[in-house]
Formats: sequence, C-alpha cells, structure tokens
Amino acid sequence: MQESLDLTTLIFLALAAFVIWRLRSVLGQKTGHEQPPQDVFGRQSPQSARDAGEDNVVRLPTSAEPPTGPDRWKGVAEPDSPVAKALDEIVRVEPDFDPHVFLEGSKVAYEMIVTAFAAGDRKTLKDLLAKDVYEGFEQAIADRESRGETAETTFVAIGKADIIAADVRNRVAQITVKIVSELITVTRDGAGTVVDGSPDTVVDVTDAWTFARTLGSRDPTWHLVATDAGQ
Repeated sequence: MQESLDLTTLIFLALAAFVIWRLRSVLGQKTGHEQPPQDVFGRQSPQSARDAGEDNVVRLPTSAEPPTGPDRWKGVAEPDSPVAKALDEIVRVEPDFDPHVFLEGSKVAYEMIVTAFAAGDRKTLKDLLAKDVYEGFEQAIADRESRGETAETTFVAIGKADIIAADVRNRVAQITVKIVSELITVTRDGAGTVVDGSPDTVVDVTDAWTFARTLGSRDPTWHLVATDAGQ
C-alpha cells in the first residue's frame, strides 16, 4: 500500500511540474525588465536599460549611417522624398529607430488617446499629449462634464496608418501619421439620452496626428503635438 501511495504521489508531482512548465512557456513570466506600458512606440526606457544591466547613459552616435539604397524606406516613404530624408536624419542620431515599429505604436497611442478622451482619463492623456494639446483636450472634457454628458467610444478596427509628413529641426523630430479607423461613438446626457453619435452605427474616421520627440532624449515617449481630422 505504501509503495502504491508513493508511486501515485510521484505521478501527480510529475504531472503538476509538466503543467506549470507548459503554462510558463505559453504565457511567459515576469522578469522585472518588462517594457513600461506608456512606451507605446517600442523604445526601451532608460530605467529598463539600467535594470537590464546596460549603461545608464543614452548613447548618441553621430557617425552611424542610415539604411542605404533607394528602397531603404520601402513601404514607408518614397525615395528622396522629404519624409525619407527626415527618417535618414532620425536614424543618424538613433540608429535603432524603426518606422514600421513607430507606425504600430502610433496606432496603439491613437486608440489609447481616443479611449482616454471618451472616458475623461486625464492622467493617460497628460502622459501622451504635449502641454497645449492636453489643455485643449482637458477643456473639452470639462465642458462635457459641466453639461452632465458622458461619451462612449468603441474601436471596431484601425485599418491603416501611414507617415504623410516628417521633419527634424534642432534635434526635434515630428512625424505626422494618417490613421484610418472604424469607430462606434456616442454621447449621452445625464438622463442617458443620446445627444450625439449612435450606439449602433460604425463610423469611418480619418485623422492626421503629429507626434514629436527630442532625439537623444532619455524620455522615450513621442507626444501628440497636433491633430487634424478628415485628411
């Protein structure tokens, strides 16, 4: 009986160890070096670099060469266009910059900002917007709250994001992204009556948002500095 019990116990222990191993391999595990959630453009923050044992000084290579060849920005910018030249300038200062990663990050930032605006989440907005843009968003939220209205925004899809303009001046890079999305948006008054939009209608929305960042800065965040609808 004791031998049977010991064998059964060993079998269960082996199964438990296997299940734990599979969960860890599928879901991953926290290592303490995860990228901070606000860094939506895929750049590692200085703190993460320090945690990973890297130097706490951000290197600013000036001699690094950008990708070469006429197709170096294929799918992002036309050869010799102002956008391509601005991207060249960005990677001279920050060779790890990847416009494809940036575009994916811009879509994440777009959804975060639109959702935060609808929810009146000032903290998230303040982290991602330039000061003057934040003040405009905050005023719109305050006006909505003063009327007793609430807004709801549901993302159906973000179909496309393209860089339509880029510029670098005094080490400040600005990139304008045209974003096409499908949204359900509705505003209700204090009684719950719809005063704008519709909870059942999907609307096609096209925006041009400009993000900016000082190249070589320790702050990895690209802040929203301008918005334009209907591009």
